[in-house]
Amino acid sequence: MTKTYQTGDTVIGKVTGIQPYGAFVALDEQTQGLVHISEITHGYVKEVSEYLAVGQEVNVKVLEVDEKSKKISLSIRALQEQPPAPQKSEKPKQSLQSHVNENDSEGFNSLKDKMQEWINKSGQ
Repeated sequence: MTKTYQTGDTVIGKVTGIQPYGAFVALDEQTQGLVHISEITHGYVKEVSEYLAVGQEVNVKVLEVDEKSKKISLSIRALQEQPPAPQKSEKPKQSLQSHVNENDSEGFNSLKDKMQEWINKSGQ
């Protein structure tokens, strides 16, 4: 690593390679880091190539620098605004119990009647 990168730095880099698990981004002539697939954007990413292309310039945030292994973890997602949480519908939810008719002749009563029949059959 020629330049020293610190956790929290924001850098413009160039995508140099795409793998199923993420994208390699060159930060300078001798230094590159990895943007893991989970750090590309908010939400689920199935294919890295749907979001990034080799040669594309991207803003990245340095998440971690491992001096020993010379690996740098990067994030694009950390520089994006978090999307708003999905709005819950105004319609109040009904409980499952509200859909049950306990006096239904084909519902609970038939199960109660069948139980004794099943017990008698199991003893045979």
